[in-house]
Parts: sequence; C-alpha cells; structure tokens
Amino acid sequence: MRYIKLGKTDLEVSVIGLGAWAIGGWMWGGTNESESLKAINAAIDTGINLIDTAPAYGKGLSEEIVGKAIKGKRDNLIIATKCGLVWHLDKGEFFFDYESGEKVYRFLGPKSIRYEIEQSLSRLGTDYIDLYQTHWQDKTTPIEDTMETLMDLKKEGKIRSIGASNADLKELEQYNQVGQLDVDQEKYNFIDNEVEQEILPWCKNNRVTMLAYSSLAKGLLTGKITPDREFKGDDLRKGNPRFSIENRKKINSVLIDEFEPLAEKYGLSLAQLSVAALISQDGVIALCGIRNEKQAKENAKAGDYLIEESDIIKIRNAIATLDL
Repeated sequence: MRYIKLGKTDLEVSVIGLGAWAIGGWMWGGTNESESLKAINAAIDTGINLIDTAPAYGKGLSEEIVGKAIKGKRDNLIIATKCGLVWHLDKGEFFFDYESGEKVYRFLGPKSIRYEIEQSLSRLGTDYIDLYQTHWQDKTTPIEDTMETLMDLKKEGKIRSIGASNADLKELEQYNQVGQLDVDQEKYNFIDNEVEQEILPWCKNNRVTMLAYSSLAKGLLTGKITPDREFKGDDLRKGNPRFSIENRKKINSVLIDEFEPLAEKYGLSLAQLSVAALISQDGVIALCGIRNEKQAKENAKAGDYLIEESDIIKIRNAIATLDL
C-alpha cells in the first residue's frame, strides 16, 4: 500500500480509502452490520488507513458501524466524516426526503456544524476527526462563515484538517482564501472525469488532495455489471439511464477489448486496473466502497501498483469512444 500526505498536513494517508456509504445501507439495498465490521477490519489489515463516512449515510448508521470497527485501533487511522446534510432542522436548501419521512437540507450554518460534529464524535466513539468535510454546498450560508467555524474547530483540536465535497471551482477558491483547505472530494472516475478540466489542476497547484468518490462509476468499471443484472429495492442504480442495458453492453465491450489486455499486463482485475490508474496521478486518493471482506482485499491490491502514463492514456482514449 502506498501512502501520501493529505493536502498540506503531515497526515500519511493510504492511496486507497474505504468509502462507507454502502455500509450505511441507504440507497444500497440495506446493510449487514456483521459483514460490514468484518469488511472494515479486513481493509485495515491490508494497510488501508483512511475511512470516509458521513452522518447522511443511513442517518448515522454508517458512522456508528465505523465507530464499532475502529474501537481500539483509532490512533492508527485517518477518520473522515462530513457535515452539511441535516434533518434536525429545516434551514438552508431542501435536498431530499428519506424514505422514513425526514426532510434533508443542505445547511452549513456555524451552530448547525457545531451540533453535527458533536453527534459525529459520539457515533464514532472518538474525541477528534482527522478530516472534516462539507458534504454538499449551501448557497444560503456564506463560505466565510462556514470556513471560519471549521478553522475554529481545528484550533480546538476537534478536527485535524478540512475538506470540501461536491464543490465548484469558485467555492474551492473561497474556502482556500479563508483558511487551509486540504481536501476536495468529488465524483471522479474515467467515465465521470469532468474534474480533470479545471478542478484537478487547481487542486494540484494548491496542494489540495483529490478524494475520488465513485471511483468505479458505481460498479460500471468492474466488468461485473452485466446487461442481465437487475437492481432491486432502493438501489440508486435502478432506473438510472447510465445503467441502461444498452450502456452496460457498450461499457463491457470496451472493458473486454481495451481494458482486459492492460489488466493482464499488470496482473490486476478490471476494477483494480481502473482504480490503480486513477491513483497513479499525483495527489489522487480513490475511495472504494465495500460490503464484505473479499471486496476489501480486492480494492486494497490496487494501492500497490503504479500504472504507466502511456497505459492511462489508452484507458482515457477507450472511454472517450463511448457515447453514454
């Protein structure tokens, strides 16, 4: 497992991070706590030291499960969570409804952030968070107010670094002007690659680490989402045009023709190749979701490899032929 510095901090972070959205069950067809605990511990055993969660993942369930898993190991880990999606009040911008009826808002007001961090600390069973990120941006609260609150929390020792997620370039610049921004977490994979235009270069120039979520395009880059796969329950892929049968056929054809020869060259699976190529770029960490021990071990292997630039170009060119 390779490790890099997190932003401008001295924190050493694995280039593969454990994304704990699916562990919360929400929008992923439920959860199995026992399997999740085994998966988290298996990931830690492989050398993964970054665990990224959020209160919104199962209304606190993901944080609670992570908290149980890290008990007795916390000092050796980099725990990341978020703020800004709230259901304890109705301020900010309405975002969505949970199936259980609670309305969720994007809100990053100072008092709300202080409430949220105490809730997260309690669920995670810790007295500090290594990376605290604004989950979604709130147009009703000035970024200056949000960032000043986060910087105060850092001075108080409750957080060690600050990140933003789902932000545009202007918002990132505003965060960085008020305080020290170390992380930008965005949807980033070789299909969803919009951040490469402006945001990724900006991050590199400002020593802001890119945390790539959905690094496998919700499974599309694994080769395991076959045309006959059915998405059930609250699976967020159900009904998503990106996951149409026709699109899955197109993507799998490219994976077989273009990705498989490269995967064989490096001795990797299709998923491992896709992740390894992403994190072969400077300052990029891939967050990989897991549901069981097998997935944890498979994901971690990608952190051992550097993919040659010429092969990364081949991957980009192959994806560019797709019309999704």
